[in-house]
Amino acid sequence: MIRKICGLFVAILAAGCTTLPTSAEWNARGDGYFKDGKTAQAIKAYNKAIVMNPDNLEAYASRGAAHFVEGNFDLAANDFKYILQVNPYYADAYTAYGSVLAARRDFANALEVLNMAIEMKPSKPENYFSRGGVYVMLGQYANAVSDYTAVLNVYPAADVYNARGIAYAQWGKKELAAKDFEAAKSGKIPASLSVYSQLK
Repeated sequence: MIRKICGLFVAILAAGCTTLPTSAEWNARGDGYFKDGKTAQAIKAYNKAIVMNPDNLEAYASRGAAHFVEGNFDLAANDFKYILQVNPYYADAYTAYGSVLAARRDFANALEVLNMAIEMKPSKPENYFSRGGVYVMLGQYANAVSDYTAVLNVYPAADVYNARGIAYAQWGKKELAAKDFEAAKSGKIPASLSVYSQLK
């Protein structure tokens, strides 16, 4: 009888433990909130994921993206710098950190970090898209157009055409700018380069 009671007790404990969310599940829950535009709730979920597993770099990356969207660039930078400190081969963190630096108007360092991202993942169009934006801010329009064109060759999207159009316009090439703005309005291509987030 005691053995049956102990067995039942162990079974109840085991069942109770399986209902507790894991770090990965908290991260997935945060991603759901983030996709729904509920960044404050997403950050709380990512915080729980990190508390449960401080080695969950995905949770740091997700939380950094949420901080970025909220305009908390210092907090976002801290998350991405931590990731790169722990794993300097986490290529997407370079892209995200470069975007944070650009948002803080630290264009020289943003360019350096984005160049590292491209070196690590030369086939990822988001890297070129981000670097193109930095080139525009630096007034290097030919480089910006080159990066945006590289993206459009593999993934034509309205936001990339608009970005290249802006680069052309600021470069003084009004006709090319107008063509890009028209292409962006065509409705025949996706609205944006990334379905979810360039920071993920």
